[in-house]
Order: sequence, then C-alpha cells, then structure tokens
Amino acid sequence: MAKPKFEELDYRETDLGELILRRRSMLSRDGADVYEVKLDGEFLMSSLVNDAEIALATEALQCIDSSMCDVLVGGLGLGYTAKAALDSDKVRSVTVIEYLDSVIGWHQRHLIPLGQSLTQDERCSLIKGDFFSAIMSQPDDSSLSDRRFHAIMLDIDHSPACLLQPSHADFYTQNGLKRLADRLHPGGVFSVWSADPPEEGFLNELRSVFEDVQVRECVFHNPLLNQDDTNYIYLARLA
Repeated sequence: MAKPKFEELDYRETDLGELILRRRSMLSRDGADVYEVKLDGEFLMSSLVNDAEIALATEALQCIDSSMCDVLVGGLGLGYTAKAALDSDKVRSVTVIEYLDSVIGWHQRHLIPLGQSLTQDERCSLIKGDFFSAIMSQPDDSSLSDRRFHAIMLDIDHSPACLLQPSHADFYTQNGLKRLADRLHPGGVFSVWSADPPEEGFLNELRSVFEDVQVRECVFHNPLLNQDDTNYIYLARLA
C-alpha cells in the first residue's frame, strides 16, 4: 500500500494545549517527507527548517576546548540539537530534558527521522522533566542531582522575552542564570536559541554572570516561506 501524502502521526491533549505530530509529502521537494509539530493551535517546528537547531549545538561546541564534553539540552523537539551534539567528536554524553513525555515517545517509537539514532546511542539520555525547575532547584532536589556539564543548550521558549509559560521568566534573570552557571564546569558554555533579535536586557543579565557573551546570527533559507529567515543564538561562556 502506498504511503499517504499526509497523515497525523500523534495527537495528545497536554497542559500546554493540543500537541500534534504530522507527516506530509512535499511535492516541491520530490515527495520528501516533512515532519511538523503544532502546539496549542500554533505551528511549532518542522524537520525542513532545522539550521538554527543544529547551530545551537555546533556554535556552542566551537567555544569549548575540552575533548570529552558532557552536554545538557533543554527541549528535545525533533532532536536536531541533540543529534548535532552527538555528531561532534568532542562529546561523550548528551542529556536531554523534555517537558512532554509524548515528545520522548515519538523518538522511542521511531515516529520521526532521528528517533532511532538518538534512542539507540548509548551516550544519549532522554529525561522527562521541567528543564527550568531542574536548573532552579537545589542540586539534591533536581533530576540532574549534582551533575555539571561543559555545555548547556536551551531551545524551549521562542525567545527570552516570548515564553511558552510565564513561570519560565525567573530563569532569564541574574539569579536564574547564576543557578545555571553552577551547573557548568569552568569554561563551560550556555547557548540559547531565539527567534527574535538580541534584547539588551537579557544581554545585561548574561554579562552579570558570564565572562564572555556573544550573539550569532543564523541566516538560512526557509522553504516553507520561500524566503531567507534569521534566528539568533546567545553564547555565554564562564571564566
């Protein structure tokens, strides 16, 4: 039987709203499969637009001297940030914290392209949890216990000012960033994806905690809109 050109692979009611995973064949790309996620009625992500998710990992790892890096990723999504980290010869482990167990289930059930490679890589651990709560809590109360990482990569909110949940706001303050810095080794790097241009207020918060703060533009062609798009990656490094 021929594969349908469009199918809904998963539908769940969550406390963030309706979560939908769908696959469609894109005729303009010779029938290639495109996987898309909608949350609470809004388009969230696509397997066709993943340049910034990959850059979130590669840009951070370029700033690290260690050749045996332990990486923490906040937000699993379709898995492109985690996979880009695992593809680096600097990385020995990747831990991903994902709020929605349904998203972890997509990978475990191999519903999406990277599911098998992530779940079968012994260096990769997928944890159901709240990234922000894990960072803001005391080490002994967190799902991370007292672990430290060489890089922490965050791709959950649309930007530090456009949040999926209001409860995330405290994380983007000096106090929250100090908690995160406590989870990094000396010289460790924190990278954050943003759909919006750099915000001076958040840059100042980063500079109050980290020695070196930069913003990288990620310009790519978005075939869904047939135009160039620009995302931004904050990079903050400890002394």
